[in-house]
Amino acid sequence: MTLFSSVGSEKMGFKAYSQLVLAVYIFTFLTGLPSNLLAFYTFLVKVHQRPTPVDILLLNLTISDIFLLIFLPFKMVEAISDSKWTLPAFLCPLTSFFFYSSIYTSSLFLMAVSIERYLGVAFPIKYKLWRRSAYAVAASMIFWVVSCAHCSIVYIVQYQVQSPNGTARSNDTSHCYKNFTQEQLQVLLPVRLELFLVLFCLPFTVTVFCYVNFVRILVALPNIPARKKQRAVGLAVATLFTFVVCFAPYNLSHVVGFVQNQSPTWRVYALLPSTLNASFDPAIFYFSSTAVQRTFARCLASLRCKLRATVTWCSLPCLTCCGEDDRKVEVASRDETEGTTCGLP
Repeated sequence: MTLFSSVGSEKMGFKAYSQLVLAVYIFTFLTGLPSNLLAFYTFLVKVHQRPTPVDILLLNLTISDIFLLIFLPFKMVEAISDSKWTLPAFLCPLTSFFFYSSIYTSSLFLMAVSIERYLGVAFPIKYKLWRRSAYAVAASMIFWVVSCAHCSIVYIVQYQVQSPNGTARSNDTSHCYKNFTQEQLQVLLPVRLELFLVLFCLPFTVTVFCYVNFVRILVALPNIPARKKQRAVGLAVATLFTFVVCFAPYNLSHVVGFVQNQSPTWRVYALLPSTLNASFDPAIFYFSSTAVQRTFARCLASLRCKLRATVTWCSLPCLTCCGEDDRKVEVASRDETEGTTCGLP
């Protein structure tokens, strides 16, 4: 009886986990896709008209989020199937590749934006002389290469890790990038530790330094409008929030896994906030660019107008019906009054 109850409770817990994962994925997809597409269009127009380094960096950050959102429906199918991979096998490493690479490309581009902001206020004259869009393009290419090269480990571990006798071992195809052999962990765990040090700790440290000094310098300047200072604080808070809440838990699991010589069981939960990064990044776009603010404002105004028109259109039949009923009541009351009057002696 105890065995059946423990198995039943385990199944209930696993079902609750699948529902939580699916809810996070759906929320991220519904909120992140329209806002990122809107930001992508805005930055694309700006880069086409007059490219600036920060617009190029933010455009690449948007592309990274869109890649994650495009492959997110595959992860939804996985969550619906109780974490079993029922899709074609080639989609497993492809989805994992874009899913994980988006985390680290985002951290690198957020770091680059913080450097650009800090240099602009700390060394305004020198930075203006040396500021070139070509540097942002070169940095973007380097970030993509570094992130994709590191995350290609999903292909190496999934299929090509060799066992001690030289034969190839493949992962369990019923699950996608979850269950690993000891030989696979010997390759995977050191790479994860490198991801933590190079693609999380370094960008996070640089970002904290840049934004702390960026806000400190900007707040101390007397001629800067209060609105601009508030935007600077909002940008710093939104970026650091993304690092601490979205990226830190998952990357800390790399350190714990390396120390314990195994993948932590709670790693799957730590990965969920990383997915929400695609929903939080538009807040960074909003504080970073006045063009995005204007685009979002126009979009919200248009939605309000359409919603108001829809509500008015839907309420017209009701108003018409109510108006006809009122006229009928008024006519009946008038007839009754006239009948009473006519019946008087």
